[in-house]
Amino acid sequence: MKTWVCDSGQKLEIFIPFLGKYRPLTGRCCQTCTPRSWDGFYHAQLSSLGFCSAAQVTEEDTRYRGWLVRRLCCFLAVWDWKVPADTPRDLPERVCRSRRVRDVAAGQARGSEGDSGSRRRWKEKALEILAGIQAPLSLPVLRLCSWVLLRLLSRLFLSVQLHRGQLEMVLRAATTPDVPLVFLSTHKSRLDGLLLSFLFFSHGLGVPRVTVGSLNCSPRLRALLRRLGGVFLPVGMEQTSSGRDGGLPGAVLASYVEEVLRSRQPLLIFLEEPCAPRRLSAAAHEWLAPVYRAVRDGAVPDVLLVPVGIAYDLAPDCLEGSGAHGARPLSLSACLWAACRALRRRLGCARVDFAQPFSLQEFVAKTLSRQSSAGKPPEELLLPTILGTHQPHSERAEPEGPAPGTAPGSEAEDKMMVTKLGLHALSDGTACSAVTAVGITSALLLHKHRQGVLLSRLMSDFAWLLEETLVRQRDVGFSGQLRALVRHSLALLRAHVALYHLAPPGDVLVVPEVSVEARWELSQHSAALLPVFAGEAVGACAIRALLLEMLPFVGAAACPSSITLSQDELLHKTLALLQLLPPSLLGLQPCQPLEHQSQDVLDKLILCGLLEADESENERWLCDLAPRPFGKWQPWAEVDFTDSDSDSEDVCKRCFKLRDPEGSPGLLLFLCRLLSPVLETYARAAAFLEQPSWPQPEAACAGALQQFLAEKDGLERPTRSLALSTLRTFKEMGVLEEAPSPAGPLLHLARPFRSYEGRGKLRAFIQQFVQP
Repeated sequence: MKTWVCDSGQKLEIFIPFLGKYRPLTGRCCQTCTPRSWDGFYHAQLSSLGFCSAAQVTEEDTRYRGWLVRRLCCFLAVWDWKVPADTPRDLPERVCRSRRVRDVAAGQARGSEGDSGSRRRWKEKALEILAGIQAPLSLPVLRLCSWVLLRLLSRLFLSVQLHRGQLEMVLRAATTPDVPLVFLSTHKSRLDGLLLSFLFFSHGLGVPRVTVGSLNCSPRLRALLRRLGGVFLPVGMEQTSSGRDGGLPGAVLASYVEEVLRSRQPLLIFLEEPCAPRRLSAAAHEWLAPVYRAVRDGAVPDVLLVPVGIAYDLAPDCLEGSGAHGARPLSLSACLWAACRALRRRLGCARVDFAQPFSLQEFVAKTLSRQSSAGKPPEELLLPTILGTHQPHSERAEPEGPAPGTAPGSEAEDKMMVTKLGLHALSDGTACSAVTAVGITSALLLHKHRQGVLLSRLMSDFAWLLEETLVRQRDVGFSGQLRALVRHSLALLRAHVALYHLAPPGDVLVVPEVSVEARWELSQHSAALLPVFAGEAVGACAIRALLLEMLPFVGAAACPSSITLSQDELLHKTLALLQLLPPSLLGLQPCQPLEHQSQDVLDKLILCGLLEADESENERWLCDLAPRPFGKWQPWAEVDFTDSDSDSEDVCKRCFKLRDPEGSPGLLLFLCRLLSPVLETYARAAAFLEQPSWPQPEAACAGALQQFLAEKDGLERPTRSLALSTLRTFKEMGVLEEAPSPAGPLLHLARPFRSYEGRGKLRAFIQQFVQP
């Protein structure tokens, strides 16, 4: 927004049409892992095809016209939707005849009396397991529930946006012969499964089999969801970790997934839990493993994977905490009551994005070819930096790689491949998710204007942050006038924001509440901006750590713009922070080496204007073609044309000066605070190491850590995902070690951290990056 003063003295506000001429191209697949898929099913014109609202059905969506049709258009449209594919009728027989099920049944029935009777019992048990996984689709019930859901979505949301170009891309991928589609989606609420199933059904993609994770359902609700396309893990596998040998339940599940893929019925797998964003769930491991093994064993020639991103202005979290983690089972009546309560308020807009489909076979081949270049484990990279022994290496270990000497095709390699696939798809789904207006407003109120801000200033910062988001090739899920967008987001946040009308200036003062609930709510909404600015946020925290180290030498009164920062020191700090935080928490692609990511972070800091190269006249690079007097400087005079590398150490070191970018004051502080919730949790987890008695089981340690963080925050919800991530990071770093015991593995502190001095170094290392 710009303000101009005309000749009459009247101020005119000019709103820049930020979505009128430019929309970034998002959702491209990884060029490193899937280069052949880069050009498939995608072209530049897809971005100009516009959007449609999936919750709005008109007369044009039916085959009929007329006054009565306009009144019944929703019912008629739902009744005309087709189901392109379904599981075959002889699916139970196919599963029982599969080699996996027969081998497991033969091995478990060995030595029993009566071969025919034993085979019959194992077949009945296999059919019972299969009945618990899925049920045949009921088209009348499906159409009735789709009509009810259509009416519900139109009441809950202003619009459910779907990109026509992305839809055309997925429909074209669905026509590939003998190659099924598997959708890998982020998970924002308990409504996601019904919403995506409705979108696929209404736009000709079929009725997908939707995987249900840790939701504890009553028998009636479970039976209804199975008739609508929901699939559940076998009871024996719900509480176990992902593995290759799951007995008869695992064999039935693997055979069932193979038959679903052969029948070309879409399969929808949620990669995370709603309460644990950007963290691969245990249920996702269980569902991804048979898909990977189906391609590896040749059951299907290939699978096209489609990452899916979901964004809400306000996520419908009415079912959150009700039966989600094994307390009281969620019943059908509880779902209906939650829907009735949700109808009392509008939730803004929803947006579903499809990323570019990529080949699973190609991804596996590229990943296996890079296994030999795996770097050192994290404990060899980060522990020397924390303990102050020597400088860290710029190598990076592949996450959860196989142990040395592991044979190809082993259980460890399968688990590693499934983990990499899930994390990569989760990163792609997060990257294609749109940023909402509520997310931008929440980030400004939480990380830039905690004490309050005038509405005019908030609008100006909203336009600035919107432009920065679009420049970073991230799409937004809104359009319209700037004032209307800011007022819309404030209306949705009205429970945690106070508005004061100032009569003389005619402006409005916006003040966020200081309660823990308000801070958590704003943090949940603003978390969508962290993957957008992750590189700059990591670099800003590295700059803060360097300034903290220089403070005793330059004094507190020194101006930050007068301090010169070395490129080597910046890369050193950036590498240390990237080694500490998992890529999934930052939304970064896990396939990129850390040295490439750290250099990319430095380049982004220069591009956004936080760093300015500080080069003297005699240290200019030879590619600098700025005009100079010919006689004063001759570039060829400093060039050594010999083959010797002895002058490699004499290359001038690059230095940078810190500055405040023009048009975005306080950018450094904003970026540091954007990453501070994650770093504060890590710092508190380091303080938690003082509390429990070691050793102890991992489950008990995770529960105690969550309780410790809840006491600090006053709430349990904001810390569950980060608590599990910090434990895993501490294990990979070598701060915590596992020791076998008859009752299971026990966690205990590594030797360097058993002393108070070692734990103090760990806390100081993390605390240097935290901006309060």
